[in-house]
Amino acid sequence: MSTQYRTALILGTGPGLSSSLARLFARHGLSVAVAARNTEKLAPLAAETGCTTHACDAASPEAVARLFTEVEARHGAPDVVVYNASARARGPITGLDPEAVRRAMEISAFGAFLTAQQAARRMLPAGRGAILLTGATAGVKGFANSSSFAMGKFALRGLAQSLARELAPQGVHVAHFVIDGSIGPGDTQLSPDAIAETYWHVMQQHRSAWSWEVEVRPFVEKW
Repeated sequence: MSTQYRTALILGTGPGLSSSLARLFARHGLSVAVAARNTEKLAPLAAETGCTTHACDAASPEAVARLFTEVEARHGAPDVVVYNASARARGPITGLDPEAVRRAMEISAFGAFLTAQQAARRMLPAGRGAILLTGATAGVKGFANSSSFAMGKFALRGLAQSLARELAPQGVHVAHFVIDGSIGPGDTQLSPDAIAETYWHVMQQHRSAWSWEVEVRPFVEKW
């Protein structure tokens, strides 16, 4: 068992990176909780890892607060919190639905703020913990017809940078991960299991040399 961390909460759980993280954390002896809007899809992961599943709308302050209360009651306060949720509205700016863009921003950025706030309220009294935020290429450079995603991921990156400077002196490690490529099984794609190992490596860093941002990309670039 990891001597540094005990309980992990992952928001925005699907079959890719979040599932790989849940498996990795469970193998290292952490008690794991996973959350998504639809929990039915999480049943196989729960059966495999023993994690608990929780329904949550990441953009709702009440839902996120309730999620942390539920997880704390079942596992204890999480000392690792991963935010993997994101959304986008695709298309040229002249035709985008403003409400769809608002929703995308709420999921990609506002939900991360809500999650980090609840996590920090529990980690700061203990003087320890890790908040890990999953970013994307869009948080470094915006692409055509993807303005909502770029706005959300740029905001997420700014949140991570600000929180790293605010919380690190108080013992909480905040790290942002730029996933620079598509995640999948192909040889030219990013392996979700390999990315999860990178998260774990960052979690094990000594406080004197914490990373606030790590960028991962496949060895073959076509963009």
